Amino acid sequence: MKLALIRSAYSSLRAHPVRPGSRFTGFSRRCLPIGITSSRLSLRAASATSSTGTNPKLTGNFGVQSQKGDESDYDNHVRKVVQSTREAIVTLQKRNPAIQPLLAILQAGEDDSMLEINKKMAVKIGLNITQICLAKECNEDDIVEELLKLNDDPKVHGIYLHLPRGSITSRVLNTLKPEKDIEGISDLNMGRLIRGDLSKGFVPPLASAVLDLLENHDAPLEGKTVLLVGGEGPLQLAVQCLIERSGMVTLKSHWSSKTLQAQVMQADAVVLLDVGNMYVPPTWIRPGAAIIYSKPALEKDESAFGLSSKSGLESLTAAYRTQNVVRSCSRWLKGQEYRPWHLRSLKLQPLTPVPSDLEISRAQIPKPVDQLAEEIGLLPEELEAYGRSKAKVRLSVLERLQSQPNGKYILVAGITPTPLGEGKSTVTVGLVQALSAHLKLNSFACLRQPSQGPTFGVKGGAAGGGYAQVIPMEEFNLHLTGDIHAITAANNLVAAAIDARMLHEATQSDKALFNRLVPSVNGVRKFSPIQISRLQRLGIRKTDPASLTPEEINAFVRLDLDPSKITWQRVVDTNDRFLRKITVGQASSEKGQIRETGFDIAVASEIMAILALADSLEDMKNRLARMVVGTSRSGQPITAEDLGVSGALAVLMKDAIKPTLMQTLEGTPVFVHAGPFANIAHGNSSVLADKLALKLVGQDGFVVTEAGFGADIGMEKFFNIKCRASGLRPSVVVLVATVRALKMHGGGPNVSAGAPLPREYTDENLSLVAGGCRSNLRKQIQIAHLFGVPVVVAVNVFKTDTQAEIDLVCQIAKECGASDALPCNHWAQGGRGSSELAQAVKEAASKPSDFQFLYNTEMPIVEKIRTIAQRVYGADDIELSPEAKSKTDYYHQQGYGSLPICMAKTHLSLSHMPDKKGAPTGFVLPIRDVRASIGAGFIYPLVGTMSTMPGLPTRPCFYDIDLDPVTEEITGLF
Repeated sequence: MKLALIRSAYSSLRAHPVRPGSRFTGFSRRCLPIGITSSRLSLRAASATSSTGTNPKLTGNFGVQSQKGDESDYDNHVRKVVQSTREAIVTLQKRNPAIQPLLAILQAGEDDSMLEINKKMAVKIGLNITQICLAKECNEDDIVEELLKLNDDPKVHGIYLHLPRGSITSRVLNTLKPEKDIEGISDLNMGRLIRGDLSKGFVPPLASAVLDLLENHDAPLEGKTVLLVGGEGPLQLAVQCLIERSGMVTLKSHWSSKTLQAQVMQADAVVLLDVGNMYVPPTWIRPGAAIIYSKPALEKDESAFGLSSKSGLESLTAAYRTQNVVRSCSRWLKGQEYRPWHLRSLKLQPLTPVPSDLEISRAQIPKPVDQLAEEIGLLPEELEAYGRSKAKVRLSVLERLQSQPNGKYILVAGITPTPLGEGKSTVTVGLVQALSAHLKLNSFACLRQPSQGPTFGVKGGAAGGGYAQVIPMEEFNLHLTGDIHAITAANNLVAAAIDARMLHEATQSDKALFNRLVPSVNGVRKFSPIQISRLQRLGIRKTDPASLTPEEINAFVRLDLDPSKITWQRVVDTNDRFLRKITVGQASSEKGQIRETGFDIAVASEIMAILALADSLEDMKNRLARMVVGTSRSGQPITAEDLGVSGALAVLMKDAIKPTLMQTLEGTPVFVHAGPFANIAHGNSSVLADKLALKLVGQDGFVVTEAGFGADIGMEKFFNIKCRASGLRPSVVVLVATVRALKMHGGGPNVSAGAPLPREYTDENLSLVAGGCRSNLRKQIQIAHLFGVPVVVAVNVFKTDTQAEIDLVCQIAKECGASDALPCNHWAQGGRGSSELAQAVKEAASKPSDFQFLYNTEMPIVEKIRTIAQRVYGADDIELSPEAKSKTDYYHQQGYGSLPICMAKTHLSLSHMPDKKGAPTGFVLPIRDVRASIGAGFIYPLVGTMSTMPGLPTRPCFYDIDLDPVTEEITGLF
């Protein structure tokens, strides 16, 4: 077959979304006039589907005139490409019925010639096309701006740049996303083509069409000579590469070459690129030779043989173009699936003696966070970087991986601690370093974000310690990604709204309040959506402000908050004891609205607890709306939604809901998210961080999360509150114990922060160790078994511990029912020091567990409290104060009786008495008060006096914290 084929487009592509859920082909057009390159003017063309609702049949003449007048062979080439592409779409839509491949054409001016031929081909195949028309005089900035939008649009699978050659600059090519460069003209895709790696790149459609025709010529061309004329640049390079890879020999020539005629006459095939107005006389072509004409799509002249520019090579090129779009769509779908990890661990070289935490952290160079994200299967668009080493992760990961089975869920809890803490965070980090870096198992740590109050107070940071840390520890312990600041702003907005509303209600009539709450704008008075919600809760089914009666207006505008029953306080993330009780409203402008209130530390805010328990943005928004801030004088609860502020709170918290990705010293991933108090709240990191991590690690991976304080507090709340909210079920409990704490529970002297340890804690004392094991350690193991979860005891080794003491703890722990008990040396050795613990956790997690909740939430509030007191703490009974009894009755009356219980109790003892160590018995647990966090979703009884605002000691940590103004290095953090 001798083919005389004409101008087919050598251009570039670009796309914009039409409805991806549509099964059949659709078209949209958006033209941007001069000077308006960012407007979204769009016109959706009629759907190119058949009236019967099925893909149209292949019709029309695909033929192109050859020198023999034979069109059928060319027609068959097109049909084969169309058929294979259509079959590929059917396969895609079987896997994902909502998917619809979309090609976008970005062009200068409103010439529809390129749209029409691609549109016809799209009809035959069943994909969507969108056309973006820039001004004819558009510049590079205009093109780049549109390209960036299309790059970021997940509904667009292919971009075609139908632009003058001079407009396709290096900057434009570098902007074009290689995954959507279906013309294969970007530097990266051209390099892939030359290298022969087409698993990610694309063959230019015109080059595919040329090769198709050459390979199907009447006479085999393998080993024959093909002459390429014109077409400098990517197109010529692509054609040459494909031809030579098919076993043909290529020669190149220019239109201006003096030997052009001789070269044409000697060639077995001639490919004329960018014909323009040039002409090759038929007498130059030797008998039996193939000649293929290719003319840029922006050229309007007729071909050398007089064929229309709408015919010829364009149909075959358009078919291959759509094939590339479908291939791009398929790759995109494949990319949405779960990705196996390719984690590169960071090497540790532990030193003896162990340097300070800050020195260790600074000595290790963390991987760039985008590299870490790629290693664990996150997509670039799922990451929001905050600097080089930390990033927010979008919740869309949960939707993408919704069918992916969860990994194993491991909880790290502890025995009742000393005031110094026993290292649960360090064990958590050491365990995931061992699992990932040494056992080569996918694992994720999920930690709470620390408050800056203790960081500058006495406790220090919470990034772990020694060679088991989250890095950079300075960023972990300070502002991180601003979540606590967002909580502070949201919390204090509620406080400001409360006081402002009380002032305005006290100083205005119903009519004045109504006119200001529902102002007339351009003569129209209209309720906002949140005001309509309030009307509905009041039983008023009206939407026209003018239709409300005076009684309805009064009910709508008057919250009538009782100043003595406001439960909401302001917060700040600083230990400031002088803010525990304050007086507000003393300025004359507040017109005598004086009341006593106070500040809590920011992490004690109910909004922090909501952040930790929400499982979606919508869930968080609803929880924020339900927060009860006080009671009206008539005894009705007043919510944040009644104040009209809940929508604004969601806006302030919209970024805080995304977990922050960081890494350990050995390069294993960590989610840092939320940090509610473990005494008045539930003391666990977020549900969302755990859910994301469980999807990312895969079915055989491990997610290790930590519960605050001892197992009697943090673990009990993890099971009864967090697991109810999340629906997740733990596989194993890792119970952290230290020889130091066990000696205290065995009868050792008091341990105080900042004071030297008595000799009993630095010298070997097996009697004290045994006493602590058979009391507190035994009880904490029993508590875990109440929930049907196996326990592995991790003995966090300190340098003063003796081998005999460590062995004794492990022996008694197993006697008390632990599945295993092992010493851990991660503080001094990193993950290698916890390898045995990691192996034991892996084995325990492989066995079935019989998880169960401790109580049914439908039980009366008092009975739920009694169950926890007796079965977890070991109390004989509970005793409610009159106020506590009144509150429980009130909560039942308001419909809050089915909420779980979050006990607010000292963490220093299983009982309510901090000085009672071991496993006290024979006591009655006093319930001083009962309060409710309705948004968070729990009732919290107060056992004794609980401070929600820490104070600073005589010598706070900030004395040692400093900054080098030259290097910007921080010193003194620990």
